[in-house]
Amino acid sequence: MTWDIALILGVDGLANGAIYLLAGLGLVLIFSVTRVVFVPFGDIAVFAALSLAAFETGRVPPTIGLVAFLALIALLTELGSLARRREFRHAPKAVLVWGILPLVPCAMAWMVAHQGAPAAIQVAVSILLVVPIGPLLARVVFQPIADASVLVLLIVALALEFLLSGLGLLFFGPEGSRTSPLASGSLTLADGFTVSGQVVLMVGVAIIVSGLFFLVFERTSMGKALRATAINRVGARLVGIRPARTAMLAYGCASLLGGFIGVLIAPVTTMYYDSGFIIGLKAFVAAIIGGLVSYPATALGALAVGIFESFASFWSGALKDAIVFSLLIPVLMMRSYMAKNQEEEIEEIDQ
Repeated sequence: MTWDIALILGVDGLANGAIYLLAGLGLVLIFSVTRVVFVPFGDIAVFAALSLAAFETGRVPPTIGLVAFLALIALLTELGSLARRREFRHAPKAVLVWGILPLVPCAMAWMVAHQGAPAAIQVAVSILLVVPIGPLLARVVFQPIADASVLVLLIVALALEFLLSGLGLLFFGPEGSRTSPLASGSLTLADGFTVSGQVVLMVGVAIIVSGLFFLVFERTSMGKALRATAINRVGARLVGIRPARTAMLAYGCASLLGGFIGVLIAPVTTMYYDSGFIIGLKAFVAAIIGGLVSYPATALGALAVGIFESFASFWSGALKDAIVFSLLIPVLMMRSYMAKNQEEEIEEIDQ
């Protein structure tokens, strides 16, 4: 391997790491607030990518039908819950929140598809179109079992992943799609080495979105509520923060991140209805490196996964996924060893 090849692989690794960074932040956010390992996170990114591809070909995105279907199920679930508690006065609010608001981006997407719009608007609407998916899934699937164990929540999340893959096949079909590059041109570095504009855009958006993510958590009341719920759910409830509401905020923010991932990765990879599973798994590796609690460690883990994957694909394209997932073994062994030492220290203090 020459230095030129290593540099090319390193740049590709940074681009992949930028995608896994955004996905890892979404996974850690949802887990810290709800204790749910949101396995279907990658499917939301895929739906955004396929929506953008539909816009570019002049078709109405099938995501509209998917969101409308999920909104109907969520609305019926909420109305059924209100009926059991005999709280019929909240029915109009339920219709607004679960029946009407999710359809707003659907109406925007329908108008864009029929009337035509600039590429920037198509990208923005593709992102907004998938934002309701996370909260809708949470209301139907995870909110009724919010107090279950982490293992039960994980099993349900895995089942939901296969269900979403089936719905993706039903709504989008088996054909793959790839969109036009969002950024043209290239950036010339030292010694004549060039980086495509799409790669620069991917890394730049990851940095900007991560910075905004940090500012929201540190400077806004919404971010502080999310942090409080992540640190202590009971304490947050005692000071007036509703965990169910913050959970929906977490799912909404994660869906927004998934939308960014979808439109960024669509020009460089052909996306299929089931491509989200592998994206979610690699982001999960990054989140595990961060312990599912640390955002900075997750960011470093995402960059490590991206670079490791890039070099692994050079050594063996057929085994690159297995090589990447093998990163879990030393990480889990190290965390198990550290947890054992902490338990021993606690026992010594008790004695």
